[in-house]
Amino acid sequence: MKKAVFVIEHLEPELWDWCIIEYKHISQMVGKEQVWFTNIKKEDIHKLAPFGKVTEQSVKELGLKDACILDPEAPETLTPLAAKEFTYFVFGGILGDHPPKKRTEEELTCFLKDIRAFDIGKEQMSTDNAVFVTKEIIEGKNLSNLKFQDSLEIEIDEIESTILPFRYTLVQGKPLISEELVRFIKKRDKVE
Repeated sequence: MKKAVFVIEHLEPELWDWCIIEYKHISQMVGKEQVWFTNIKKEDIHKLAPFGKVTEQSVKELGLKDACILDPEAPETLTPLAAKEFTYFVFGGILGDHPPKKRTEEELTCFLKDIRAFDIGKEQMSTDNAVFVTKEIIEGKNLSNLKFQDSLEIEIDEIESTILPFRYTLVQGKPLISEELVRFIKKRDKVE
């Protein structure tokens, strides 16, 4: 059986620290040999090289066959049976907006007309959560068998907290988020 390749098309204007932390988490979850980062500026390639294959090219230029796009706006939901048809699973590397701005559809799906698009639920997830859910589906779980939590509150100190208004997969009863990202948010949001 061929291994799935998770292709992250970076769609932010910069390679923010937050993105790097999420991309590193993806690599840790699925393995560096199964991750491609596309549309990366030449000067940033070295930052992601430890976590997977990195290219300046956009996924739009790669001409991938047996690929699908994961897009919350897609008309059909990815199933284990449908996932067997594909090797490449393409994600928009986007820092989410609340409410969502449908950027995957506008910046990726509409340019890749020959590639089928699937959703993994209509709710906005972090890129690492989207990859994790897709991996679970590839490995035979139906979306309906996964548990989720909508929004996550991270306590900064006794008084302040930050709410992340996205959908998180529950793994052993806890929302899936990189501990490194939690530390980053706490440090970033700490009042001087």
